[in-house]
Amino acid sequence: MTVWLLGDQLNPNAAPLQHDDHVLMIEAHGFAERMPYHPQKLTLVFSAMRHARDSLREAGYEVTYVEAESFGEGLDRYFEANQGDALVLQRPASHGAGERLRDMVVDRGGHCTLVDNDGFLTSHEDWDEWVDSRGGSTAGDGGDGTYRQEHWYRHVRRETGVLMDGDDPAGGEWNYDDANRETPPDDWSPPRIPEFEPDAITREVHEFVTDRYDDHWGGADLADFAWPVTREQALHALEQFVEVRLPEFGPYQDAMVEGEWALSHSLLSPAINLGLLRPREVVDAVVDAYRDPDADAPINAVEGFVRQVIGWREFMRHVYRESMPGMDEANQLDQTRDLPEAYWTGETEMTCLSEAVKHVRDRGYAHHIERLMVLSNFALIYGADPHELNRWFHLGFVDAFHWVTTPNVVGMGTFATDAVSSKPYASSANYVNRMSDYCSSCPYYHTKTTGEGSCPFNALYWDFLKDNEAILRGTGRMGLMYSHVDDKDDEEWAAIQERAAEIREMGDDGTL
Repeated sequence: MTVWLLGDQLNPNAAPLQHDDHVLMIEAHGFAERMPYHPQKLTLVFSAMRHARDSLREAGYEVTYVEAESFGEGLDRYFEANQGDALVLQRPASHGAGERLRDMVVDRGGHCTLVDNDGFLTSHEDWDEWVDSRGGSTAGDGGDGTYRQEHWYRHVRRETGVLMDGDDPAGGEWNYDDANRETPPDDWSPPRIPEFEPDAITREVHEFVTDRYDDHWGGADLADFAWPVTREQALHALEQFVEVRLPEFGPYQDAMVEGEWALSHSLLSPAINLGLLRPREVVDAVVDAYRDPDADAPINAVEGFVRQVIGWREFMRHVYRESMPGMDEANQLDQTRDLPEAYWTGETEMTCLSEAVKHVRDRGYAHHIERLMVLSNFALIYGADPHELNRWFHLGFVDAFHWVTTPNVVGMGTFATDAVSSKPYASSANYVNRMSDYCSSCPYYHTKTTGEGSCPFNALYWDFLKDNEAILRGTGRMGLMYSHVDDKDDEEWAAIQERAAEIREMGDDGTL
């Protein structure tokens, strides 16, 4: 038996590795020709794979490492030397990938057993039992194909005991969002981020990536590469977050500050999604700090982080599984416009959009509020095709995989399906102004809806509500917004629609 480790299954303590000391790894290069992936994303994946290979060999494993154009080519070469071998593969999270890979092995005369993927805290069976317990079916919470995160989050905490005091949530509340919506004072500086000097392997990979994939999108400067590529580096990043960044993560987790890409965020999602860290161990580290009287780990920061990992991450994985196939083609608002040119060039006078796109171009990263309330929100009210936005997220973010971008972008960010949310996460400039310092330096006026210099968010927001009224008016929690829609007269609507059309033209031609 041989354990086949994929590039997002790099934890040396993975369950299959406890039973077999033969390992197969295939570094496939051809997939990156399909879209212009960010060079930092490719550098991260290939470097982490090569470091995992070397660590496993040092630990006594016999590792066959194949560099090939595709998994098929890699398997051809492997089975030429290992005819009839039996592989054990953790089931990939992306839809249908496990079955496709298993069939590829069988076609080459081998055997492939799919086992649970221990890169997640909960299993398929955990989800199905929870859905059944709520009187629903595996078609959704309540059997209607929709899912709500809060109920699942509380269930997982009860079942695992994470951040619980007996039967009650630690601190007395399940959710501390109200304490996590502050913006930093003007004289605030974010805590330092962990730094990892690229070693010979990372430099070799980076050179290969930048030479091979000359059609990439995003910055290729290795000086901007901030990501752990080994298990040891990932553990250091976790420790540094808990000790240095966690105390201010809570209140400022939804904030946006000009010139700051990391703030107090953990920056651990790439390591978790590659398997360098397990979700339970990062949650336990944060909760242990909360329990430690000598540590600075306030409950609002700890609960906010726990919710991101065992709430949203686990939730999105299961919603994706239940909603595929179909979610990857959903478009209930029938939005078909191309993304604004600014998403590709980063050139726009809009400070918020310029900042968010720059963070992705430079680092392959933007934090969750930039993703949801700037990048996704603007694309939504602009009328962009949700699947073009999903593709942009997939190629641009270092922590992006199909299983995680699709429910977050298609389901949540663009409301292309109501499987995740009962309402679109759409807003005018008010939200950006409240949660950032962007509007103070922006040439657009966040208080103006129409006319020259008015913030593009405002006219697009109202035009979006008007254009999608047939679907959205009766949607949960939209009543107040449509009462404001009803208050506007014909003259005001004409000005809004004129300004929205002008903004879309500017978005198309790159003059936004």
